[in-house]
Amino acid sequence: MSNRYYFILTSLPEIPDLGESPPMGLRDFRTLAADEASAAEMVDAVLLEQDLMQREAVLAGEVERVEGIVLTDAQVTGDEPLPDYLSAAPDRQYKIAIDAAWERYYRYVHDLGSARHSRFLREWTGFEVALRNALAEARASKLGLDGHDYLVAEDIASENESADDTVSAWSDAPEPLTAMKLLDRRRQEWLDENSQYFTFAVDELLAYARRLVLVNRWQTLKYQADAKEGK
Repeated sequence: MSNRYYFILTSLPEIPDLGESPPMGLRDFRTLAADEASAAEMVDAVLLEQDLMQREAVLAGEVERVEGIVLTDAQVTGDEPLPDYLSAAPDRQYKIAIDAAWERYYRYVHDLGSARHSRFLREWTGFEVALRNALAEARASKLGLDGHDYLVAEDIASENESADDTVSAWSDAPEPLTAMKLLDRRRQEWLDENSQYFTFAVDELLAYARRLVLVNRWQTLKYQADAKEGK
């Protein structure tokens, strides 16, 4: 892809560390990126992950209030069906129903990366699937279950991604929030290793979108933790 995104990339604020206030919300960023017609669909694909995470939390009864970014609020809460590309009939049975949506999501983003010549989308989904599946196997092992029953999109998982150290640190974490931060730190490290800085190409914009998702996620987690403590 030959497009260069000088204006938007040079105008975007710096992304702070996890737990600090994000420079903008994901809806605002999506509105800004919508002006870049050739990149908007790919940006949406990255932001969509946060909608699916919110949806999973709602369906599990962990949160009540949500705000859709790419999806509508009703789609996030499960009151309306997901778009066709996320709701096609699964090609196999899943032990956990929501894994079917994650399978379709990762394949959608990976295929979009191939169609639009985005190395970032292809390699990012490969990394995420490898990490997710390694965690699923570790959880299953602790419970004495067959880990293969909980894997998604195995064929697009990165063969070069060793998640052993990350999974080990996650398993040893003293409480869930610390475990989650360990995972997102690894995600940040991957972005540092794979972001194409100063290329001004679409993949640099997509990496920025992914960083913004992580920082916004931790702002939400902070609000939720403060609310539980009555702050």
